[in-house]
Formats: sequence, structure tokens, C-alpha cells
Amino acid sequence: MAESTLTSDEKLNLITRNLQEVLGEDKLKELLKLGKEISIYWGTATTGKPHVAYFVPMSKLADFLKAGCKVTILLADLHGYLDNMKAPWELLAYRTQYYEAIIKAMLKAIKVPIDKLSFVRGTDYQLSREYTLDVYRLTSLVTEHDAKKAGAEVVKQVESPLLSGLLYPGLQALDEEYLKVNCQFGGVDQRKIFTFAEKYLPQLGYAKRIHLMNPMVPGLTGTKMSSSEADTKIDLLDGSGAVKKKLKKAFCEPGNIKNNGVLSFVKYVLLPLKSTEEFMVERDEANGGSITFPSYAALEQAFANEELHPADLKAAVLRELNIFMDPIRAKFEEPEMKKLTRLAYPPPEKKKGKGGNPQAEPEEIIPSRLDLRVGKIISAEMHPDADSLYLEKIDIGEEEPRTVISGLAGTVPLEEMRDRMVVMLCNLKPQKMRGIESQAMVMCACIEELKLIEPLSPPEGSSPGERIFVEGYEGKDPDEELKPKKKVFEKIQVDLKTSQDCVAMWKDSPLKTKLGFVKSASLKGAAIR
Repeated sequence: MAESTLTSDEKLNLITRNLQEVLGEDKLKELLKLGKEISIYWGTATTGKPHVAYFVPMSKLADFLKAGCKVTILLADLHGYLDNMKAPWELLAYRTQYYEAIIKAMLKAIKVPIDKLSFVRGTDYQLSREYTLDVYRLTSLVTEHDAKKAGAEVVKQVESPLLSGLLYPGLQALDEEYLKVNCQFGGVDQRKIFTFAEKYLPQLGYAKRIHLMNPMVPGLTGTKMSSSEADTKIDLLDGSGAVKKKLKKAFCEPGNIKNNGVLSFVKYVLLPLKSTEEFMVERDEANGGSITFPSYAALEQAFANEELHPADLKAAVLRELNIFMDPIRAKFEEPEMKKLTRLAYPPPEKKKGKGGNPQAEPEEIIPSRLDLRVGKIISAEMHPDADSLYLEKIDIGEEEPRTVISGLAGTVPLEEMRDRMVVMLCNLKPQKMRGIESQAMVMCACIEELKLIEPLSPPEGSSPGERIFVEGYEGKDPDEELKPKKKVFEKIQVDLKTSQDCVAMWKDSPLKTKLGFVKSASLKGAAIR
């Protein structure tokens, strides 16, 4: 539909569809009815490599452009540096170039017209005299409490925050004025920064802007999709095989539509970019043959009723993803793009040992190297060849449950293991135990001298596959596999214990999910293994 033929209501529908919240919607309606141009900016800090979740804001930028809006993409290089220096100063220019190149490749892949779209680097204006003076003016108004609260969902939170992280929300608020827009667009995790801007910009004599918020689309494990969590995201340059492997591991429990990253991706990315609301799933004739769903609601209902198998849904998502990703992959196979990628994200340097030979960096012994997830035991029985072992099938949010052998017979009654929610260590090297391969480990609190053992319990309401993390160590990827010779788990395990409140701890930091703390039922000061 051409822009000139759109009514103000049709423009409003395009601008607001699939959004979770709009602050200032009445003002937006008024501007549209008056025929005023709507100018919107979306900012992205140039830190880790963009992943497929970036298609979510891209699909909304497409809506804005179709509605005739003027759109600015802010490549927020200075913000990336301020957010706990996620982007080192010496890499800022290269990462900004990388972001612009890959976002343009994404927009081209989804056929978004960009004649009313512009790119701006933060450092192009954020280092000016006027902007700097406004930063100082803002610091004379903003309390530490308000600055910390505004950045709580966006800036990495640590016990003793750097001043740079406290400045971050103020700079984002000022960007609205200096980019001369009447709307800012972002995820609902930005809401506190948006309300911060609404409070403080008028105190500087500047207008209050409209704020458009996308819902947070779950990652593949059912939690937020993040550049720093390898299992939750698909890199835009991942090959088809890697995408298939990650989708296979994605949380997509039959009939479960809650925190289902695969379904959410269809709703917020694939369907908005298609010319119709139809979505086709190809299936073998033995499985009922291919089926076309007329809308997302029909697709979700079929999945909820278990009329659509997770494997078939994942295969359809893989097909559609590859259509979008193939031209991006091709672009970044060009020599200059390969060079830019290496400059923006250089591999870690190896130190020189004696004789000039490369020496690997000393390994960090930190708990984020453990792939800890919520599991649900769906069956438990005695090992056929060992009286001290249980044989379990445990759902950890993957397409198939894992087989796990636990040495809990005689200490934890078998009936207490069935249908139980547990904490799983999922990246140990699989090993055979009395002839059956164990593919993960149930984590337990243990007081060996008293022969007391209790499986750890995730917070009530947890779902299989949810990530378990140690507070303060959320920003690192777990190892693909813990190498037995390096004894990584053993070195971390030394500091895993329960507190006097039975909370699972690593040193002084608790183990958590997004719903709360991991606990033992009754064991205090117990080792965890």
C-alpha cells in the first residue's frame, strides 16, 4: 500500500502493530491526523555481534517506513563503551562500520526501502560542546537513585557500578533532542529509560517524546536472546548447519506456548515480513502432509493442541530463516567484509611462551562456564545393571529428553525422583556408566559424612530448559563441553555450597533463574556436586 494512499488510522495501525506499549499514543494520533511527519529513532549499542533477534526491530522499522515515517538508526558507539566497556575504545570505529554494514544487509534481505532512513554515529554529535554542556546540566538534576533505576534493565548491574553506567540513561534521553525526532523506539526493557527521559527532558526545556516499545522476544532457551549467551542466539553469519543445530536444541516443548522462542520468532519476525499472514509447514505424508496456517493464531492453537510437532515447526523456521540469512552470508563472504569482521571482532591474542612459542591465555575459572539448566524428570527407574544407580529421562527443553545416570539409589527414594524439577549440568562430556551413556548430571547438595544428599530445586514455576546462572556472571558463554583433562568443573565445584538459608551459592553469589533462587530443601553449608 503506497504511503500517499494511507489514512491516519492505517498509518497508526502500521506504527503500533505488535508493540507491547506506547507512551504518548494520543500525541501520536494527533500528529497523524494533522498530517505531520513522524520521525523515529532506534538506537543500538555497537557491542557484540548482531544476531537474528535484530530482525524483530528491523520488521518494525519496515512498518515505520511503510507508514511514511522518517527513521534514524543511531549506531550508539559511545553508549557501547560506557556500558561497562563492552566495546573497547580502539574497536569502536570498526564495530560501528560492522553494525552499519550488517544492518544494511539485513534490510536489503527483507526488502525494506531505505530512502527515508538514515544512519548516525553517536560520536558524531555526542562529543560536541552543546551536547557535553547538556550532559553536565542533566547531572545537576539527576539523582544517583534515578540514574541507577533507569538503567537497571539495560546497563549491566554490578555491586560497585562505574560512573559511566550511571551516565548511560541520560545520554539516551538527550539523543531524542539532538536527533530532532518526536518518537523513540526500543524494547520494553528500555521502559525505565523512556520514563526517565519523559521526566528530565522537560526540566532542560526540551519536549517530551513519544515512546514505542516492542515486547521482549524469548531466545531459543526461553529467556532473553542475548549476544553474550551462545545458546540463546543465532549469529547472522551462522551457516545453515549451525542454525539447524541451534534450533534443534531450542526450547520448544510440545503443547507449551509459554516462553517459546521458536513460536515467538514466527510471530514477531517471520510473519510481519511476509506479504500475507499465512505460514506453511512442510511435513511428510506419513505425518499428515504439508499444512498452511492462515494466521499466527491458528498456528499457535495447533501447537497448543499438539497437532503440530516441534520438529516440523523448527524445520519451517529454518527454511524461512535461511531465505533471509543467505544474502547476508553472501555479502559477508566478500573479502572487504571478512576483513572488517576480523578488525571489529579480533580473535583473542595468544601470549608468547619461552622460545617464542604461542602460549594460551590462562583459563578463567568462573561459574558461567557451566551450562546449568532447569530439567524435569519424566521417567526414573533402577539401572538394569547397577543397584546404586538410577536411569532417568530428563527434559531440559531440547527436542528429545536426555538420558541421565545418577548415583542416588539408596539415598533419594525412587518415587521422589519421578516428575521432579531439578538442576542439570548439561555440558559434561557424555560417559558410559555400566553400559549406558549418561548425557548430563543432576546437581545435588551433599553432606558426605552424614550420607545426606538432596537434589537441588529450581524456583517454583520454572520450565525445562531455562538457564540457571550465578549472579554477577551472566555475561559469559558456557563452554561447549567441559574437557575432563582440564578439570574445569572440579575447580569450580570447590566453591559451590549451600548457604545457611539453603540457597545454592558459588562463593558469595547465589545461583538463580529469572524467577528466583536455586535451593536445597534442608541442607545448610553442604557441598554441591
